[in-house]
Amino acid sequence: MPMKIGDAMPALDGATAWFNGSLEETLEAIKGKPVLVHFWAVSCGICKEKMPQLRELAAKYGPLGLETIAVHMPRYEADTDLERVKQAIRDNNINEACAVDSLHKLKDAFQNEQGWVPVIYLFDAEGKLKTRAAGEFGVTVLKTALEKMFPEATRMVSAV
Repeated sequence: MPMKIGDAMPALDGATAWFNGSLEETLEAIKGKPVLVHFWAVSCGICKEKMPQLRELAAKYGPLGLETIAVHMPRYEADTDLERVKQAIRDNNINEACAVDSLHKLKDAFQNEQGWVPVIYLFDAEGKLKTRAAGEFGVTVLKTALEKMFPEATRMVSAV
C-alpha cells in the first residue's frame, strides 16, 4: 500500500552508500524544510529523460528552501556498480545528497512496493507527504504541487 498524503517522511536509514554528502549531513540539512525525494536508477530511461526537469525545479525552488535528496534504487545487478552510479550522478548533474539503496530498505520505507522509478515524494516543512508521483508524468504532477507549496515562485520569471 503506497504512502498517503499526510504520512510522515520515513527515516533515511539503510542506504548502502551516500554520494554528495552523508546521512547525518542530509538529516541536518532537511530539518524544518520542505523536501523532495526522488528515486531513480542507472538503467531507467525515463529517469534520464526527466532529470533535466528535476534539476530545473531544484534550481527554481532551492533558493526558496526546498531541499532535494536523490535515491538510486538498483533494479538490476548492473545497477549496483558504484562506479556506474558515480558516473550517472556526474552525467545527470545530481548535486544533492544521493543515497544508494542496494538493499531496498528505502524503497520499503517509502512504501514503493512496485519498485517504480522514477518516483517522486514531496514533503512539507513539517515532514508530511504533500504529493507522490511516479513515471513519465511525475514531474508534471510535482510542478503543480510545488506551485501550491511555493506560491511566491509563480510570480518569478522562470524557464521551468
